[in-house]
Parts: sequence; structure tokens; C-alpha cells
Amino acid sequence: MSRLLIFLMAGWSGFFLMAIELLSGRILAPHFGSSIQVWGAVITVFMLALSIGYLIGGHVSVKDPSITKLSIILLTAAAATTPAVLLGDLVMERTFELILDPRYGSLIAATLLFFVPTMIAGMVSPYAVRLLVSECRLSGQHAGSLFFVSTFGSAAGTVLTSFYLVLYLDVNQIFWILIAVSTSIGLSTLMFGLSRIKVVDLEQKRL
Repeated sequence: MSRLLIFLMAGWSGFFLMAIELLSGRILAPHFGSSIQVWGAVITVFMLALSIGYLIGGHVSVKDPSITKLSIILLTAAAATTPAVLLGDLVMERTFELILDPRYGSLIAATLLFFVPTMIAGMVSPYAVRLLVSECRLSGQHAGSLFFVSTFGSAAGTVLTSFYLVLYLDVNQIFWILIAVSTSIGLSTLMFGLSRIKVVDLEQKRL
């Protein structure tokens, strides 16, 4: 069950990230357009945020890794996405007033709205790898399996968001659904992790 939940969180994290990246373009478009420069700014912000997230996730996984902490990372990423929904229009308007150049305006706006949630979500994969690895010789196999699941989730998020969700829901509705699913998965996994801790504590007391 633990391994299944770890793979679930990694796959959903990939889905979540790609869905947000696509939606960020829709948020920026009314003010800065949807040119290749704007998408270049969006991709740059997401790549930089992910790289830092990978680095931090790898570092924090060294000390006492647990599925409980992984679920907290996922919940934090969901919470950090909320301001993009609540303050998105305000941030876009203020940024557009200050920076008319669509290249730098979109770069700043994307950074303000999406850098932090993307960075936190990026912590999931390296942390999940640490939880899966029990033997050094199998580390490559576990990493490959997890990156497969995460990348598959990213592909699913790209297709479902761009082909279907945007046709039937507005951007904010999709954001709230993504946040709700992340919160549900995070809370379910957190409860599972806490229940395991209680069971281990009871067994230790009996011994």
C-alpha cells in the first residue's frame, strides 16, 4: 500500500504540474498574449522552479524520510497554488501596468504566481525515490519506475487539460479541481502514514 501511494503521489504530481503550466498560459494570454516569447517565459519559470524543487527535495529526503512528510509536501504544493486563483487577476493587472514588454511582464507574472507551487511540487519526485530505495543496487530501477509514472502523469495532465477540461470548465474551476484532488490525495496519504506510525508505536510498546 505504501508503494502504491508513493507512485500515486508521484503520478499525480506530474499531472498537476503540467495542467498548471498549460493553464498559466491561459491566465497570461489576456494581458501579454500567447506568443512564443510568452510561452518561453512560462517554460523558463517552470523549469527553474522544478530544478530548485528537485534539489531541495533530494536534500530534505536524507533525514528521516517518511510517507507522512511526502504527503505534507503535496498538501503544501496545493495550498501554494491557491493564491494563483485568488490573486491571479490582481497580479496580472499590476504587472501589466508596470511592465508593458510581454517578454518580461509574462516572466515576472509567471514567477509571482507559479514559481513557489511548482518548486514545492518538484520536491515530490526525488523524495519519493528516497522512500522507494531500500538497496543501493536497485536505486536506478526504482528511480526509472517512478520517473515513468511521473512522466506518464504529466502526459495525461497535458492531454486531459488541453483536449477536454478547457472545453467544459473555466480556468479557475480547473484550478480548484486540481487543488481539491491534490488535497484529497495528500490527506488520505497523511492519514495512512499517521496510522502506520501508531501501529509501529503500539508494537514497540508491546515488545
